[in-house]
Amino acid sequence: MKTAGTALTTWSNGSQTQSTPAYCGVQEVYSSSNSVYIRSTGLAGYTMGPWQNGSFPNLPSNQKILYRVPRTNNVTTTKTITGGGQIGIFVDGVEMFNSWDAFAWNGSAEVSAGNTTYYWNRDAYVNEGATFDAGNAHQQNTGTYHYHANPPALRYLLGDHVDYNSSTKTFSESTNTPTKHSPILGWVADGFPIYGPYGYSVSNNASSGIRRMVSGYVIRNGSYGTSNLTANGRSTIPQWAVRLFNVASNITAGPTVSTTYPLGRYMEDNDFLGDHGIAPGTNTYDLDEYNGRWCVTPEFPNGTYAYFVAVASDGTPVFPYNIGRGMYGANAGGSVTSISETVVTNFYGGPNSVPSLNTPTVKNGAVTLTWSATEGGTYMVQSTTNFSTWTTNSAFVSAVLNSASYTNNPTDKYRFYRVAQTALATYDSPGTGGYSGGGGSATFSAPGGSVSRGNGTNITLTITLSTGGSNPPTLPPANAPITSVTLGSLTATSSSDTTSGTVLASFTIPSNATTGAQNVVVTFGIPPGRSQAPTFTLTGGFTINP
Repeated sequence: MKTAGTALTTWSNGSQTQSTPAYCGVQEVYSSSNSVYIRSTGLAGYTMGPWQNGSFPNLPSNQKILYRVPRTNNVTTTKTITGGGQIGIFVDGVEMFNSWDAFAWNGSAEVSAGNTTYYWNRDAYVNEGATFDAGNAHQQNTGTYHYHANPPALRYLLGDHVDYNSSTKTFSESTNTPTKHSPILGWVADGFPIYGPYGYSVSNNASSGIRRMVSGYVIRNGSYGTSNLTANGRSTIPQWAVRLFNVASNITAGPTVSTTYPLGRYMEDNDFLGDHGIAPGTNTYDLDEYNGRWCVTPEFPNGTYAYFVAVASDGTPVFPYNIGRGMYGANAGGSVTSISETVVTNFYGGPNSVPSLNTPTVKNGAVTLTWSATEGGTYMVQSTTNFSTWTTNSAFVSAVLNSASYTNNPTDKYRFYRVAQTALATYDSPGTGGYSGGGGSATFSAPGGSVSRGNGTNITLTITLSTGGSNPPTLPPANAPITSVTLGSLTATSSSDTTSGTVLASFTIPSNATTGAQNVVVTFGIPPGRSQAPTFTLTGGFTINP
């Protein structure tokens, strides 16, 4: 199937099951002054798998991630040692794991470490690399697809010096000279970005040329003043581990270097050159013990701390791969169950993507419309010459991946077209929840935002909506269908929203209407692909007097 380029959209192995198709990657992005929230399925935007030639026992599944990245960075003296599992998120919505495979030497055997501190921790790339797919990713027993090391497929999609072989369906580091700074690949839980392997030759000079960022770690084989573990045994851990574990002596010795426990099997088989008096530089290394540096980048021309993916010249991952065992900044981010602050909407993807109509093309009298679409979506095309009568040209145009098209042969001299999504195939939601409700303000035909109840008094409310949270996380477009507008227990006799964010609602106030401050609630229809109706509440927004 890999050779033929045939992919599946559903799968099961008995424990990990994806019974309904899911949209890949990032679905929603929200932000406040302090945080960025990312909702994702955790599934990559390229063809995932196969793993270990099909014999790997785990399969990926929709993780329904809501991940928070802090926008402010707290750099502490005491660093956070990373454990197993999620430590960040990549821009394709796939989770970032550290360089540990969660197994360690307990003094007599290798065991699943859990939350126990051990001094010889297995290197994930060395021990599990054979299970990675072409994107250098795999999943554990709960189906969490993740990267431990250089993600070449993601980098290829971002144009980061990676080539793709369409015959073998594999990725490789380009042999051409790199000419541009790597893009941001993801965000670590401390709020700092991680870039691909290529940065500016001089950290504070964007005009200094491009070079591959070199890791400051070397294997402990006696070179550069390191301990020769083959000769001396695994009796000491390197100083970077001493600092993170906060221990100087009485460690548990590791197993003797052998074919069963070869050099490089454990993260602690690597040493940091800075601990041996070797400073970073053009002919030595670029990255600190956390696998980053302070530098200028295209996105941060005034400077930032940034991690860089560590690879050899041929693209082979090298320790510590994405980041070191510890974070440079405070571990303030991570998965959350809800958004508990006011946010603005930055991005909608997947089932909530907003279609965009391209400029029509005309050839031999035929008009061809193309537009961005949502895979699994069905669209209606209509046209008019006078804007009072619309003719349905096609009621069923299916999306092909992320686009759709329709060709029409009009007989009139001019025609206007519009396209609307009418249906969306069943899919596995990326998750919902954490919505705090929209708000707004209002102006009224009655002075002072109040009216005396009477025998059929008529009023019109002009309601200005604001998001005020994330349900909805953005304002509905103009002419979005309104389910209801209520004023206390009264329901509007008519309503409209010809302008996005503004709703006109007319009410008849009877003589027996409940008096006092009344809530004004605007509820829209559920948009395609979502499970909640956008609702705006203006608490105590209008007063009915006796």
